[in-house]
Amino acid sequence: MEAVVIRARFGKRLIGAAAAVALGAGGLLASGTAEAAGTHPAAAVPAHAVTGYWQNFDNGATVQKLADVPGEYDIIAVAFADATGSPGAVDFHLDPAVGYGSEQEFKDDIKAEQAAGKPVVLSVGGQNGTVSVSDDASANAFASSITGLMDEYGFDGVDIDLENGLDATYMTQALRTIHDKKSDVVVTMAPQTIDMQSPSDAYFKTALGIKDFLTVVNMQYYNSGSMVGCDGKVYSQGSVDFLTALACVQLANGLDPSQVGLGVPASPRGAGSGYVEPGVVNAALDCLAKGTGCGSFKPSRTYPGIRGAMTWSTNWDAANGNAWSKAVGPHVHGL
Repeated sequence: MEAVVIRARFGKRLIGAAAAVALGAGGLLASGTAEAAGTHPAAAVPAHAVTGYWQNFDNGATVQKLADVPGEYDIIAVAFADATGSPGAVDFHLDPAVGYGSEQEFKDDIKAEQAAGKPVVLSVGGQNGTVSVSDDASANAFASSITGLMDEYGFDGVDIDLENGLDATYMTQALRTIHDKKSDVVVTMAPQTIDMQSPSDAYFKTALGIKDFLTVVNMQYYNSGSMVGCDGKVYSQGSVDFLTALACVQLANGLDPSQVGLGVPASPRGAGSGYVEPGVVNAALDCLAKGTGCGSFKPSRTYPGIRGAMTWSTNWDAANGNAWSKAVGPHVHGL
């Protein structure tokens, strides 16, 4: 869209530097660094992966079918599932605007992506998504509807992009129920920066609560305002330091490096603020993985197992000549 993304997944609760400081740095490093022994297996997900959101709607970005998504993407998140009238339950409706002649054609495209080794997950939430999982009944409804859609469409899993808050207890319960039914489920998350400042935050607690099967947390490093890094200093969005110092918060508080990805807009039109050039993303990945390319903030250790990067969206990427995936994709795969 022109200045603000229409129905995009990136509406944020803005927070300025003063408010971020008020959150405090206390507790950020409480768990210590933890690059867990071994890996966290996920179906067909490579060690270093690029996630892209595919828009099931037309908001001015290039309209695509799944088959049009460039090969540099390793995980495709279909945006979005739809809330129903039943608490916790979701459904999916293919938007005619994306050009599919039938649902079967869409399902066939999912199978083709999977045949190429690329999981396709269903994203729940977005800026306008309101799905409430807050008790046993809604947790069961959420789990049942997600596994049902996995069976119906062939989705490999679910992406949690609830930007209006979540209940850690019941979302964890729901995701564990899904995993019990689908042991190879791919679970990704896209929290806002404010949701991952401390392991006491609900989103962070949920991620840690499913750490044994969580695939990746691709935090949204944009539409954010200033935030506190793992060193207690405040960093402004749109810089290498913002990406590295905030990723460090997750890495220092229990997530495995393989579960941390950098989420950024594919073009200036993909978000209201916080866009960075692809080279900045690559520099931040190098800083975290190798200790090179850092800005003023340099992590106390390196994380060669860092998962990779995410972008909103493959459609905005296409509208910008696929410049993001052409630059970031090979770099992630070469880590």
